[in-house]
Amino acid sequence: MVQRISKVISLQEAGKKVKSGMTVMIGGFGGVGNPPTLIDELMKQGTDQLTVICNDSGFQNIGVGRLVTDRRVKKLIASHIGSNPNAGKQMTDGELEVVFSPQGTLAERIRAGGVGLGGILVDVGIDNPIVEENKQKVTIAGKDFLVETALTADVSLVHAKKADEFGNLVFDTSARNTNPLVAMAGDITIAEVDEIVKNGELDPEEIVTPGAFVDFIVRSEGVNWKWAWEKI
Repeated sequence: MVQRISKVISLQEAGKKVKSGMTVMIGGFGGVGNPPTLIDELMKQGTDQLTVICNDSGFQNIGVGRLVTDRRVKKLIASHIGSNPNAGKQMTDGELEVVFSPQGTLAERIRAGGVGLGGILVDVGIDNPIVEENKQKVTIAGKDFLVETALTADVSLVHAKKADEFGNLVFDTSARNTNPLVAMAGDITIAEVDEIVKNGELDPEEIVTPGAFVDFIVRSEGVNWKWAWEKI
């Protein structure tokens, strides 16, 4: 008899896997692709002192921006924070440590972490003393590169359109963004999905992230976009 495999857990169980002080990687781009229900659960559970790795700081009341606005994040590694004025104020006030990484470099650092590399070589920032600070420089074939370290996290949180019970993920068009990379780079990966189907029901050609990268699945409760945008 074949044993049925299901990675579906309750939202409360998922939230408890993220502890205060952890490094958490979150998929998404400007709030799109952020896992709203998981973020809401972290807010409810009072999880704080987080180091968050994501593309950006979202908007004040959308996606990862909610965690930043409520001061749940102590350190943010991102490509920009311009869409969330609360992040900028906390940074200038010394309340939030922000480490910037160019978007392409950030994505590659996450990918490198997911596939087990120690880092990547880039020429972005060469001869800029601020960018070069505390980074190793190497020369290959007569060209200089900076070593950018790989990024990993204690927990990765991603959002997908559909999943089977094993955790194979299908994404919703551009909401795919950084989610497949983030899913690879966490010690534990939790996927929030809009629809869960039985194993074997997904078209293999649709699957972007194999279930081997996903440890747990929770059903999404969606997000009240009208309320969120009105708060901006």
